[in-house]
Amino acid sequence: MATEIKPLHGEGRSMFGLSGIWGELSAEFFGTFVLLAFGDGVVAAAVAGLPGSGRTGGPTVIFNGVGGWLLITWGWAFAVALAVYVAGGVTGAHLNPAVTLGLAVRRRFSWNKVLPYWGAELLGAFFGGLLVYMVYGPAIQAFDIAAKAIPQQGTALATYSIFATFPAAYFHGSSLGPLIDQIVGTAFLLIFVLALTDGRNSVAPQGNMGPLLVGIAVAAIGMSYGPNAGYAINPARDFGPRMVAWIFGWGKTAFPGTFSSGAFHFSNYFWVPIIGPLIGAVVGVMLYDWFIGDILASRMKKGETPDPGRTVPTE
Repeated sequence: MATEIKPLHGEGRSMFGLSGIWGELSAEFFGTFVLLAFGDGVVAAAVAGLPGSGRTGGPTVIFNGVGGWLLITWGWAFAVALAVYVAGGVTGAHLNPAVTLGLAVRRRFSWNKVLPYWGAELLGAFFGGLLVYMVYGPAIQAFDIAAKAIPQQGTALATYSIFATFPAAYFHGSSLGPLIDQIVGTAFLLIFVLALTDGRNSVAPQGNMGPLLVGIAVAAIGMSYGPNAGYAINPARDFGPRMVAWIFGWGKTAFPGTFSSGAFHFSNYFWVPIIGPLIGAVVGVMLYDWFIGDILASRMKKGETPDPGRTVPTE
């Protein structure tokens, strides 16, 4: 059925071409747009939409127990899975500058495409965050009014969290702990992505299950490591919507990422969810290849076949 669908503007479409690098950038842009539209969208629903619509105990009641956090982690999981389904047929759906870098380091992805992919991913994340603001703007404003929070004065941290991340109070303003957190979380992300997409791995998912399992991997990271720093694990996912928040009034809380309220404070935080994931991606790729990938490659080169203890029964 799909092979019978003709291109909307024919084979001669000149803007964002149907093939080559422009086609890849188009897919990365749109896939990342979908990722943020639903990822930031679920945070907006939890923080502003549900309280403001009367579906919680009050207009400012959020994260009542662990339910709110589970809503967000599973919402982001579905956002990742659906975005990969959308763009995967064209680029494999990086949707993350850290993933793009990791694949360039060890997976023969062209270094010439790294910066263009980063640009497309960042733009997609920005417009995804912008869509969320357009849809949830009234709910966000209602929440801030009820909470007596003013974004321009740096007191609206709850609604800012819809768009970008910040460290937990127990880090006492230090960037080291959140940086380590982002390195660890993104390293695991790359390990899981490579394991799930490595055709040499006899237990890699078959058919169309890969994107769903990548989403589950993101949920696992969020549940295990998310509270430390919001598990950005994606520079575009954080920086693009951060710029949306900066443009629409969250000021220095968004950029450069500075907040102070009593004992809770952090300063110039914007670089942590950028540098941490980039480092973590390289670490994750190296770890996967050292412990798994190189072994699989060596066995394939020698023509070894897995013994029954290394395979999954089919019946």
